[in-house]
Amino acid sequence: MALHETVLEELGLAPRWVRRGSTSTTDAGGEASVADEPGRPVEVVAHAVPDARREAAGAVDAPVTATARGNAETRVAPPEPTHAAEPDTRADSRTDTQIDDLSWFDDQAAPAVDEPAQPFADARATSSGVASIATLDWDALADRVAGCQACRLCEKRTNTVFGVGDREAEWMLIGEAPGENEDRQGEPFVGQAGKLLDNMLKSLALARGENVYIANVIKCRPPGNRNPEPDEVMRCEPYLQRQVALVKPKLIVALGRFAAQSLLRTDASISSLRGRVHEYEGVPVIVTYHPAYLLRSLQDKAKAWADLCLARATWQRAERGQGE
Repeated sequence: MALHETVLEELGLAPRWVRRGSTSTTDAGGEASVADEPGRPVEVVAHAVPDARREAAGAVDAPVTATARGNAETRVAPPEPTHAAEPDTRADSRTDTQIDDLSWFDDQAAPAVDEPAQPFADARATSSGVASIATLDWDALADRVAGCQACRLCEKRTNTVFGVGDREAEWMLIGEAPGENEDRQGEPFVGQAGKLLDNMLKSLALARGENVYIANVIKCRPPGNRNPEPDEVMRCEPYLQRQVALVKPKLIVALGRFAAQSLLRTDASISSLRGRVHEYEGVPVIVTYHPAYLLRSLQDKAKAWADLCLARATWQRAERGQGE
């Protein structure tokens, strides 16, 4: 074999022998194979296959033909156009489609949508609403809470939980937010936690509805009993402030960490807030554990009793101070 033929064979440009009238197939390795038919003259048709370097440059080789010795007829196959491989842009187009829709990405802002203004979107409307809440009586305040749509908690609630008890009580107990039972019944502290709270009041010679008023920081149940968001607390707090102003209690007992942190505007732990007298809207505040927590942590009931004793002593001092 001549040198140039060896080079052509190494480059994949050597002639391919094809029997005339045979059917060409491709094997698993990508090489063409021929189904022989007996009695037919052999015709070889070889098309040059450009190597990777020339294909990248866009070069196209001219066809190479050869004929077997002794053939009565020689035929040259027409050249087949060779095209450079085109990149697959389908993946890029899919990516572009996804990137165009930025709303699917958490770290991207959703495109602005013209929507009707919400009650809580206008700061001026919010401030005027707070001012109007401060003038409501009990019935008007209860109606305002029942129809409140100041935050998204209204979308999932069954009932608002306004509050219950003696509206002229000297003791006011404030929890964090309604749970599942409270949302269903529309009353704070029901179920097992409510029963434990009633027993705690009984130990102080108090009872639900007798010199005691019970409310929550949040009037609607957060989905999944999660902690309320700061903006939800901010929009609901005017209702609680008005309740405190209407009751005029001599003492507030904050039940649980979240209620204490919301009332006192702090992120301090409940252990650091216990054992001291705080203040909310000019009223003394004592911090203790939530009854639901005490159901899970029986060892802390003794600490809760110490908190109640401090609350009673604080209330008695307020009684004496008012009598003097």
